[in-house]
Amino acid sequence: MDVILSEPAPDKLQVLPHHQYVTTDHLTPTTVASNPLDQFRSWFKDAMEGGVVQEPEAMSLSTASSSGIPSSRMVLLKQVDSRGFVFFTNYTSRKSQEIQANPHAALVFYWREVHKSVRVVGRVEKVTNEENELYFRSRPIDSQLGAWASKQSSVIGEDAIHARLQAAKDKFKGDVPAPEFWGGWRVIPHEVEFWCGKPSRLHDRIRYLNDETSDDNRTWRIERLSP
Repeated sequence: MDVILSEPAPDKLQVLPHHQYVTTDHLTPTTVASNPLDQFRSWFKDAMEGGVVQEPEAMSLSTASSSGIPSSRMVLLKQVDSRGFVFFTNYTSRKSQEIQANPHAALVFYWREVHKSVRVVGRVEKVTNEENELYFRSRPIDSQLGAWASKQSSVIGEDAIHARLQAAKDKFKGDVPAPEFWGGWRVIPHEVEFWCGKPSRLHDRIRYLNDETSDDNRTWRIERLSP
């Protein structure tokens, strides 16, 4: 991408991108799947093929405090099922504290290499203990120990994390249980938007909306949005 940097004043940096997005997909309410989770799985599999997209599972997670102050960070998607999108983290972290105070979140996937993006809004709930255990056992041993060593989002001394990691190694001797303070969250969507980049910024945007509170037999309204 050719980027022109303009500096009209010493304290101002202006970015003028000149990049045209081009995707072969043509999104309409009649060409997408009737369920956004099915549509997402199709797109995600395409993004995974051939390694064209680097880390397609990387997603921006936005949460908000009980008073409405937002925060965002990058996390990794670990599962998509019939109910929603699952990621794992420390239950004492900032993101988890905000989810417990305000159980709603937004996700954004941006796959630059194929000029596609997916945006998700929904309520959040904890996954089951069985799901936590199953995923924790699939992690490398160092990641399992790291979950015990890190008090995520808390202030820490320079060498404290290494001491905590060594203490975990000494304690568990290779058989590491899943911590009670660690586990998964599932974002259950009520809004999902699929975006395809097109020339002249005339992008394709398809939005799924669901106003029902029940997870069973949900129907989705599919709309095309102006770019």
